[in-house]
Amino acid sequence: MGVDRAEPAGPGGRGWGRRRVLGGGALLAGGVALGAAGMSQGAWLADRHLPLSGGPASATVGNRRQDVGSGGLQVVWHAPTTRRLVALTFDDGPLPRWTPTVLDTLDTHAVPATFFLVGERVRRHAGLIRGRLARHEVGNHSWRHRDLARLAAADVHDDLRRSHEAIAEVTGTPPRLLRPPYGHLGGGVLHAAVRLDYRVVLWSLQMVEGEYPDDPAGHARRIVSDVVPGTILLAHDAGPENRQVALRGLAAMITGLRARGYTFVTVSELLAHPTGSRTGG
Repeated sequence: MGVDRAEPAGPGGRGWGRRRVLGGGALLAGGVALGAAGMSQGAWLADRHLPLSGGPASATVGNRRQDVGSGGLQVVWHAPTTRRLVALTFDDGPLPRWTPTVLDTLDTHAVPATFFLVGERVRRHAGLIRGRLARHEVGNHSWRHRDLARLAAADVHDDLRRSHEAIAEVTGTPPRLLRPPYGHLGGGVLHAAVRLDYRVVLWSLQMVEGEYPDDPAGHARRIVSDVVPGTILLAHDAGPENRQVALRGLAAMITGLRARGYTFVTVSELLAHPTGSRTGG
């Protein structure tokens, strides 16, 4: 019968034999393996109770064939062009006082823009835009400006479809662009967008009204200096009072950008011909 050779004593004066060390290692390895398996099983059980497939985080729905429109989705922030083209966009309308002011200014200067409309407001204020969007483009900005990235894919689709139908009915043009509220892109948003054959349009520059309270001219100068070729510029025709700074300076912004050689185009024109020319603007 052999005897283990004693190992040097530790700080507490207790020695560790070879068998004891090997046995402890085996127990430790077994515990790690069991722990990993337990964690994996626990995660699987937890996931079974989360709305993952078809939920806000997932861009896939179920295990059957998916209705995914053209099968692909484009998400854009900016157009790759060296030509001095800029797309002016307005979110959140239509609303009284705001939208008519914007349309009047754009009409005066013969400038096209892209309006990302809220469906419920389109229904409620149809008279503000009916017959006034001939030179402009419309996009979908949801039914009631909820954060779509927090909704399940089916709910996002229902929301956008409802808004789509309202915009098409009132304007006579079905929207082909989507800008989700706050620019939030959850998986459910992407899935609904591809089903509806939308392009998702974000922005590369936005108004900074809070930095220029009561200074529309200063704000206009700031935006004019920040625009580069291919810019998609975010503005609003709704919201808190401080946003009026941008609208009061809109004419100066248009004049300033034209003085720099810029031509105004809609988003779709910008994306369709990023290196081409366009007359007017």
